[in-house]
Amino acid sequence: MRHDAILIKTDGRMTGVRPANGGDFSLEELQGFVEGLIDIVELSPNVIMVVNEEGKGVLEPNPTATVLAKARGAIFPHDYIAGNALMCPSNMVK
Repeated sequence: MRHDAILIKTDGRMTGVRPANGGDFSLEELQGFVEGLIDIVELSPNVIMVVNEEGKGVLEPNPTATVLAKARGAIFPHDYIAGNALMCPSNMVK
């Protein structure tokens, strides 16, 4: 089975996930993945990372998601991603 999105956990585990409707994620699904309010980090014109908007200082840092975001120049060098992150094509989030 092919997965179009990857859930990146704070411990480095990555799991393929798909929207319940087969096309795009609902707000509730996204909030469940990141355990709270969402924010979007654009990795490229067609790929995004959904993160917890209020995660810094509350949730554990996510080293894997941070490295991916920094490699794409999506966050400042001193910044980091906290909590779980969902990486997916931008058209999977409306």
